[in-house]
Amino acid sequence: MQVGNTLWLVGMMGAGKSAVGRALAEKLGVVFVDSDREVETAAGRSVADIFADEGEAAFRARERRIVERLAGSENVVALGGGTIAQPGMAQRLADTGTVIYLRAKSATLVARLEGCGDRPLLAGMDAAARGARLDELLAERREAYETASIVVDTDGAAIPEVVREVMRRLPQDRSRATNEGRE
Repeated sequence: MQVGNTLWLVGMMGAGKSAVGRALAEKLGVVFVDSDREVETAAGRSVADIFADEGEAAFRARERRIVERLAGSENVVALGGGTIAQPGMAQRLADTGTVIYLRAKSATLVARLEGCGDRPLLAGMDAAARGARLDELLAERREAYETASIVVDTDGAAIPEVVREVMRRLPQDRSRATNEGRE
C-alpha cells in the first residue's frame, strides 16, 4: 500500500471530526475510522474507563498503536482531540497522509458538548468550567493543530458545507480520483 493516503481529521472534541469524517468517507468511497472507537474495541471498554483506571498516558499509548496501524491506509480517520499534540505525532501524521484541522471556537464546542458526560477531560464540570477547560486545551494544542495542511472552520457550518470545503482543499490527485469515480 502506498504511504501517504490517510486523511487525518484533528481538532477539539466537539469540532465535528466524527460527523464530518463519516460524510467525507462516504463522499470519497473509503472507510471511516474513529480512533476512540478503535481504542475502545481493542481494550474492551470505554475511553472514560481507560482514563479512570489506567490514566491518560495509557490511553495515549493505545491511541498511538491505532495510529500506527492505520498510517498510510486509504481511510478517513477521526482522531482524539489530543492525539496530534503528543510527542512526534504531528510529524507522523503529516508523513502518512493529509492532516485536516476542523477548527471551532470554545463557545461552539461548549454548545455542541452539552449533555456529553462521557468526555474524561470534562467530567463533572458545569458549562462555565467546561468552557474554561476547553480554552486551556485549545491553548495547549493550538500549535500542533496549526501544523495541519488544511484548516476548516466549523463554527456555524453544516456538515455538508464542511465536507465541500475539505473536498475543495484536498490535494488534486485525491479529489480528481473521486470526481472521476462519481461522474
